[in-house]
Amino acid sequence: MTALRFGVNYTPRKDWFYSWLEPSWDEIRRDLDGIASLGLDHVRIFPFWPILQPNRTLIRPRALADVRELVRIAGEAGLDASVDVIQGHMSSYDFVPAWLTSWHTTNMFTDAGALQAQAELARALHEAVADLPNYLGLTLGNEVNQFSGDPHPAPMRASSEQAGNWIRTLLDAVPADGRGLRLHAEYDAVWYLDDHPFLPTHAARLGDVTAIHSWIFNGTAQRYGGMSAQSVRHGEYLVELARAFATDVDRPVWLQEIGAPLNCLDASEAPAFCEQAVRHAADSPALWGVTWWCSHDVDRSLADFPELEYSLGLFDADGKVKPIGRAFAAVAEELRGRAAAPDPRREAVVVEVDDDDVPVRRADLAPGGAVFTAWTDLAREGRRPAVVTSATVASAADLAARGVTAVHLPAASGVSAYSAVSDSSALATGSM
Repeated sequence: MTALRFGVNYTPRKDWFYSWLEPSWDEIRRDLDGIASLGLDHVRIFPFWPILQPNRTLIRPRALADVRELVRIAGEAGLDASVDVIQGHMSSYDFVPAWLTSWHTTNMFTDAGALQAQAELARALHEAVADLPNYLGLTLGNEVNQFSGDPHPAPMRASSEQAGNWIRTLLDAVPADGRGLRLHAEYDAVWYLDDHPFLPTHAARLGDVTAIHSWIFNGTAQRYGGMSAQSVRHGEYLVELARAFATDVDRPVWLQEIGAPLNCLDASEAPAFCEQAVRHAADSPALWGVTWWCSHDVDRSLADFPELEYSLGLFDADGKVKPIGRAFAAVAEELRGRAAAPDPRREAVVVEVDDDDVPVRRADLAPGGAVFTAWTDLAREGRRPAVVTSATVASAADLAARGVTAVHLPAASGVSAYSAVSDSSALATGSM
C-alpha cells in the first residue's frame, strides 16, 4: 500500500502572498523548515497570477525563477512542492490580471486568447520546475470555479461544456511526462450547487487525481454544530462523494484543503476537530493524502481580511506552533505509518443522476440534503457508507467492481443548508 501524504498549504508568514512581489528567501526558508519540523512531507504553493502574467502575452521569467527557487528551498527542507497556476482567488480577494478586467473585460473560460494565455502559463510553470526532484505536481488553480457564476459579484459565466473545455485545455498544455501530477481543484459548489457549470464528472474524471476542498462554514457547522458528526465527517463524505463519480474505481482523492475555521469552532475545539476530521477522511481507501489549510496565520498588521483568516494556521504569525499544529503532526505521524489500507465499504447511498451522470438535484448532496442526511445518519450509527450513482446501481458489474453489496435510497429530499460563501451567519435552512 502507498503511504498517505500529509502536508500544508503554505501561507508565507512575512507579508502573506504579497511576498511574491519581493521574496525574502531567508524568511521563506525559516517557514519551510518549521513546516518540516512537524514531520509533514509536502507544501502547496500559490504564486499570484498578475505577478506571473501581467500581460496576456508576457510571462515574467523572474517570476518563474522565484517559483523555482521556492520549490528548490522546499526540497532542501525535505518537502515536496505542488504548484498552483491561476491565483486567482485567495482569502476573499481576487487577483486577476488587468487584461481580463475593467476596460479589457473578457472571460477567462470562454475567450480564445485568454484560454491560450492560461495554457501557456500552465506549460511554462511546469517546465520551470519539473526537473526538480521534489516537484509534486501542478494544480490549474485555487477554486477558480468561483469566477464562473453566482455568488461572485462579477462572474465570468460559462456553460458546463465551456468549463470542461477550460479544464481540458489547460491540462493538455502540461506534458504528460510523468514529472508530477496534473490536476484541477474546485470549491464545493461543484458538488452542492445546482446549475453550477463545473460538474462532479469534471472533478472526478479529468486530471490525475480528484481534489476536494472541505470547509464546514458552508452551512454544515451552522446547521449541525462545529463539532457535530456531520462536521467532523464532512471531509470523509466528500472523499466518498468524489469516488462515486469516478469511472476508475482506483482513482485517488486528494483532500487538498481542510481547515478549522474559528467562525464555526472555538479555538479550544480546533485540535480535536483536526484530529477527528483527518482520522475519518483516512478511513476511505481512496484517500491519497491531506493538505491542511494553512501553514501560518495572517499577520494582523495586514488589514481587511475576514476575521477567520487571521487564525487558520498551524503556526501563529510569529512562527510558533499552535496546539492545532501539534495535533495535525501527531495524527499524520500515526496514520502515515498504518500497516494496511482501510477495508472496502460494502454499503452505499445512491445519488440519482441523469443520462450525462449529472446529479438530478445537487442540493440533495449538500448539507441538509437527502443524500447528505442519509449518509451521515448511517455514519453516526457506526457504519461505513460509500456513495454510488444510480447509473452504477444499474450495472451489476460496476457495483461489484466497487465492492458494494447493499444500497440505500435516500428518503424524500431534505432542505439544503448550503452556503457558497464563508459566512458564519449563513442561514441554517434554505438553499443558496
